[in-house]
Amino acid sequence: MAEQHSKRAIWQGVVLAESADTVVVENNHYFPVESLRREHFRPSEHHTVCSWKGVASYYDVVVGDAVNPNAAWYYPEPKEAAESIRGRVAFWHGVEVVG
Repeated sequence: MAEQHSKRAIWQGVVLAESADTVVVENNHYFPVESLRREHFRPSEHHTVCSWKGVASYYDVVVGDAVNPNAAWYYPEPKEAAESIRGRVAFWHGVEVVG
């Protein structure tokens, strides 16, 4: 079995999440919610709908005084086809996933 390397989500030079257990869907790494450094996440009122994944909720990412609105998203109740991303969070808007 191949060794899994840890992935890190980084913004403004700060690690937001780190895990060797990410699930890739549509080229996005979904990190386990337990891997998030919670002090950098603030719930957002933003929501979007995906036809096969369901309704996404968002977090604003906060580092110091800098705020990256809706830069992280998750599916609280994913549809059956997207069950693999339940309890996981993905990133965009300049958040880099490295590793």
